[in-house]
Amino acid sequence: MKLQIKVQPNSSKQIIQKDIDGKIQKVFLKKPAIEGKANKELEKFLSKELRAKVKIIKGHTSKIKTIEVIK
Repeated sequence: MKLQIKVQPNSSKQIIQKDIDGKIQKVFLKKPAIEGKANKELEKFLSKELRAKVKIIKGHTSKIKTIEVIK
């Protein structure tokens, strides 16, 4: 399953914002977007929350990322 989400690095909270349908819309991360720290944190955080392996497949240097969820 592929998802397109927006990421907000360097936030005070680490939360997932969902829309009315329950789809992930935006993810707030505490780590800054320096040297891939936010990308690693995103994969780790979503893997824990979704209980599945998560990999960024597009948008490594962008705020809008395409991720793949592997169950």
